[in-house]
Parts: sequence; structure tokens; C-alpha cells
Amino acid sequence: MVFSSLTFLFLFLPAVIACYYLLPGIRAKNAVLCLFSLLFYAWGEPVYVLLMAASILLNYLAGLGMERFPRRKKLLLLLALLFNLGAIGVFKYAGFFLSGVSSLFALNLPVLRIALPIGISFYTFQILSYVIDVYHGRVAAQRSLLSLATYITMFPQLVAGPIVRYDTVREELRRRCVTVNDFAEGLCRFFFGLGKKVLIANQMALAADAVFDAAAVPSSAVLWIGALCYAMQIYYDFSGYSDMAIGMGRMFGFHFSENFNYPYIADSVTDFWRRWHISLSVWFREYVYIPLGGNRCSVLRHIFNMLVVWLLTGLWHGAAWNFVLWGLYYGLLLILEKHVLGRVLPKIPKAVRRIVTFLLALIGWVIFRVENLSALGRCLAGLFSFDFSGTGAFFLSSSNALSPLLLLPVALLGCLPWKHRLEKRFGHSAAFGALKLVFAFLLWIASVAMLLGESYNPFIYFRF
Repeated sequence: MVFSSLTFLFLFLPAVIACYYLLPGIRAKNAVLCLFSLLFYAWGEPVYVLLMAASILLNYLAGLGMERFPRRKKLLLLLALLFNLGAIGVFKYAGFFLSGVSSLFALNLPVLRIALPIGISFYTFQILSYVIDVYHGRVAAQRSLLSLATYITMFPQLVAGPIVRYDTVREELRRRCVTVNDFAEGLCRFFFGLGKKVLIANQMALAADAVFDAAAVPSSAVLWIGALCYAMQIYYDFSGYSDMAIGMGRMFGFHFSENFNYPYIADSVTDFWRRWHISLSVWFREYVYIPLGGNRCSVLRHIFNMLVVWLLTGLWHGAAWNFVLWGLYYGLLLILEKHVLGRVLPKIPKAVRRIVTFLLALIGWVIFRVENLSALGRCLAGLFSFDFSGTGAFFLSSSNALSPLLLLPVALLGCLPWKHRLEKRFGHSAAFGALKLVFAFLLWIASVAMLLGESYNPFIYFRF
């Protein structure tokens, strides 16, 4: 079940809101969220609820054990890490690893095909943040199994983030309240996210799929347009989902951290990753990069740290070689910025830096989108073939690709921080608040109308 489905919008979400607000007391409300979250997770693959339940119980006991038996806390942390990383390793990476070993050593190993539990990359990282923070004494172990289960299973951010660290919501798990203004703000944020997903991302996906799923590699111009459409698709898809998650969290009294901050206006690759999927970047910085030594080390050691982090970042997104290349691509770009261009970049006009960063991001999205390595090589070569022939004919021949291009200017405009500036200037005005709510409601109507009329509703990060 995805947020942009009619089942979720008209059955699941109204039911959980009604039960949540009808039952008094924080424990009852947590129980409602936990039970509905398990139902949400079990909707498509009920067997994996058992894996999640085992993970909750094991990490709950590990947290309590670290405080009660401090001399054994390293062992308990190791056991928790082995279970959590072992689970994601088996379900997400075992087939990829066996396939790689089989190809490398010319072995005839069996092909391992295991269905990937939805959202396992997201909720595993949340669980890891909890046990690691308890180990280091940053947070106290959660005494309530229900509260910890609510944190881990919470459906708004269960399958696609943002990755919520336990420390962010630990107080709200035991005490929170929702005002009418909070609920209205959350609902408005949800409607905006739904509009981004259904009205823009789904349409951009049609054009991107037409380009990258074509039988033959299109011309250079078509590939760049396809990369641009995919950049819009993945941004509106993922940021829209994050908006919906943050909005629903607000409706239930939780304040999740922002996950996007207009990444396509970034003026460097470093700046891009401060703005894109912020919760993932923060997680890798806190739990991998800094423990490895960060930048407080020699140049060679820092390069090593960066490559490790970005290799893991690529693999986190998927068990395929193109994700490994995508991670290393960004790792090398960031190393280049830090150790080669550090003094030069500030002297380059910001407009030029923004254009170059955006073009580098487009190339990165091509690597991310095309999983077949031979097809990826042809696409990357095609980007720089400077062949502009047949561009119009390509899109005219595809009934699905032409109409989304008309929406492309709107999508590009939405990547600019005009909404943020309007809210900063007029946010305290009651008239502006009412206008924003009306606009959000219109987005809701348009989104539902689109969902009723079309069945194409992909979600990129659902598989992670």
C-alpha cells in the first residue's frame, strides 16, 4: 500500500485518524499507531511482519541489557548489529553477492531470489540509530516495548523515510499534543506532497520511461531530456512522499526532520548532499563517517573514509552494480571538490556553479536509473555524442512521452524556493494561511481525479 493509492486515502488513513483521536491517553494512541502500522506493513507481505516483530523484540532487549549489564554492552551491541545487518544482508544483498562471486570465479552457484521486505533499508537504519545511541549513552534505553515498537513501525515514514533518529521523537513518544493548527498544517503538507507525487512525478515518469526503456539508445538531446524528466520524477516522487510522511507525523503530534531543501539550486556537490535526502546524509555522517575518523585525519585516510561512506551509500540504495558506480561517482566528485577544487570553487560565479552541479546531478541520475551496465555505458556515451537528430520525432512517436513534457516547465519552477520565500514573508498572515489551505485542497481534488483516471502510479523508493 502506498500513500498515493485510493485504498490508503479513503480507507486506511481515515480509519487510523478516527481511532487515534477517539481513544484517550498516550498509550492508547501509541497502540493505535503501532497496530495500524503493522497492518499497513502486512498489507502486501504479511510474513515479513514476523521479521519486524523479532527485530523490535531483540533490539528492545539489547537496549535494556546494555544499561543493566554495562560490562556486556559491547557483546550486546555486536549481537544487535549482527542481527540487523544480517537481516538486510540476507534479504537485500545475498543474491547480488552470490551472483558476483559466481561471475568472478566462473562458478555455477544457485540464483538466490528472496522477496525484499519493503522499507527494510529505512527501518533498519532507525533501529541501528537506537541501539548505537543507547550503547554510547546518548539516550536512555526505552522501557516501554510499545513505545519502541511505535517508533520502529510508524507507518508515515516506515517504507520511505525520512530516517527518523530515536532521539528526535523520544519525548513525543511519551507526551505530545496536537492543536487544530498542527493538524491543519500537517494536512496541508500531506496534500502538497500528494500533489507532487501524483500530478508531477507520475507524469515525469512516463517521459523518463519512454527514453530509458527504449529499445535503441536515443539521440543525445533525447537522453538529456530523459535525464531531466527523471530528475524531476525522482525529486517530486521522493520529496512528495517525505512531505506526506512529515505531514502525517504532524497530524499525530510528531515533528519529523526535513528531508529535502531545494537540492537543485545547490552550488556544489557538497551542497547538493546537504539538501538531498538529508536524513540519510546525516545518518551516514553520524554513524559511519565520524566513527571512521571523518576529516580529522591524513588526506589519504580522509579519501578512504569518503570512498567507504559513498560505496555504502550506493549499496544502501540497491543491490546492483549501477548503484555501486553511482555511490563511487559522488564519492569521487566530493573528494575532487574537497582536495582539488577547494580554493577555486568560491571564485567561480554562483550561477555557473549551480548549472554545473545540476548537470553533474543529471549524469548521476542516468547512472542511478539504468541498471544494465552495457546499456548504461551506451547511455553515458550517448549523452556526449552531441547528436540532436530525431528529437521531436522521438517524443511525437510516443503517446506517453509528449504530454508530460508540457508539464516540465512547471516541474522546474517547483524546484525553486518560491514557496519558502512566500511563507517566510506572509506566513503569519491569516489570509495567506487560508489561501494555502484552499490551494492544498485543490491539489487533493486534482490528485484524486488523476488517480481515478489513471492506473500508472510508480514509486521509486518503495523497493528500498
